[in-house]
Amino acid sequence: MTTDTQTWTAVCAAGDILPDTGVCALVDGVHVAIFRVGQEPSLFAIDNVDPKAGASVLSRGLVGSLGDRIVVASPLYKNHFDLRSGECLEAPEHSVRAHAVRVENGRVLVALA
Repeated sequence: MTTDTQTWTAVCAAGDILPDTGVCALVDGVHVAIFRVGQEPSLFAIDNVDPKAGASVLSRGLVGSLGDRIVVASPLYKNHFDLRSGECLEAPEHSVRAHAVRVENGRVLVALA
């Protein structure tokens, strides 16, 4: 899918997300976790629901890296999710979707995968 055919939803101001943290937003009925990594914002968006627990908590996880992968650790079961792909490193069957995210006019926009 190209960006020309995606539906973009504004979720918050870019400055609302502190470095190395995440926020949760409801986008077309889907709980999405949006993360800002570093001072120069790199933004990532994945599903917010931890598939093992069924709880909407991934946005509250700890952001870090494992090797060359930028990850978030679920606050419940500590599984690591790659922020670029949504892959669960410990149990690939528990992977989540990764969504497109961008900043436009100071607003964070998300397009569901």
